[in-house]
Amino acid sequence: MKIKITKPQDLGLLIRATRKHQKLRLDDVAGSAGLGPVFVREVERGKETVQFGRVIKLLQELGIELSADVTDDVLANFEKLQVEGVKPLPPKRRFSVPKAGSV
Repeated sequence: MKIKITKPQDLGLLIRATRKHQKLRLDDVAGSAGLGPVFVREVERGKETVQFGRVIKLLQELGIELSADVTDDVLANFEKLQVEGVKPLPPKRRFSVPKAGSV
């Protein structure tokens, strides 16, 4: 069955419902997914600023498949980009802050 996810709280409730249906403790799911229990708790509560890659790991651990419903035009562009690939992000520049008293 498809469930429409429109906000982080929706996804969090779905994750919690799935975990409880599977009779899994939060810390057990966190450990088996290689995540911390605080992270899983935050996701289940709908925190908006979580790392997306870690959320994907949690979804995979629970057997939840994430998909997007798009038009055929978007799908064609997506498939083209998959073949071409994307440029990697440039490395972050680290700025050094001078210590107090130094010039």
